[in-house]
Amino acid sequence: MIIDLSHDFHDLMPGVRFSNKAGETIELTAHIKPFMTHCESTAHYQGKASFEITDVAFQTSVGTKMDAPRHRFEGGEDIAALTLDRMILDTVVIDARHAIPGQELGWADLKVPQPLAGKAVLVNFGWDRHWGTEVYRQHPFLSREVLSGLLHAGIALFGVDCSNADSTQDLERPAHTWFLNDGILIVENLKDLERLHGQSCRFFSIPLKVRDAAAFPVRAFAEILP
Repeated sequence: MIIDLSHDFHDLMPGVRFSNKAGETIELTAHIKPFMTHCESTAHYQGKASFEITDVAFQTSVGTKMDAPRHRFEGGEDIAALTLDRMILDTVVIDARHAIPGQELGWADLKVPQPLAGKAVLVNFGWDRHWGTEVYRQHPFLSREVLSGLLHAGIALFGVDCSNADSTQDLERPAHTWFLNDGILIVENLKDLERLHGQSCRFFSIPLKVRDAAAFPVRAFAEILP
């Protein structure tokens, strides 16, 4: 069985919000519209066929997406440099659905399945239920102690069903700094992770092979194994 773990990518979708140098609020999003409609193209084929070509513009940190090391480190690996074996991994899911907005979760708050080495570790906060709301921006997060433990356990990928793998109040961004420095990929804005509990599964998170991209949207999904 295949379980889709991606949010729909759509016109004017919600994204990261921040202030620019002028103090203006900027929200990342996508713009999707026809570049050529069926009506516009039919004359090219003398009415025998028609085609639509779609114009899509977006920032790379939008939707269910992967961060490559270049996202945190200048000169780091870009999305095109990532090999497929780093994006197709056996999976461990941590149940953190008891978390409340803005909560820091330590080891005492979690039951972490073992072993972790070489696996995709996905944290199920259940925050996808708040997608598109202001609550989504007030997500919980794992403590530095837990992040350090996952790093030293040798995980291969870290995924969350919220907008950021880090607390937005921690300016060092330890998950991004520690994991990406070690080549551990990060996937954010996942959904439906509760469907993976108690399952043996393999996680797929596949972006386009884009040169010079620091991050990129992915189609994330899980294959439930026998």
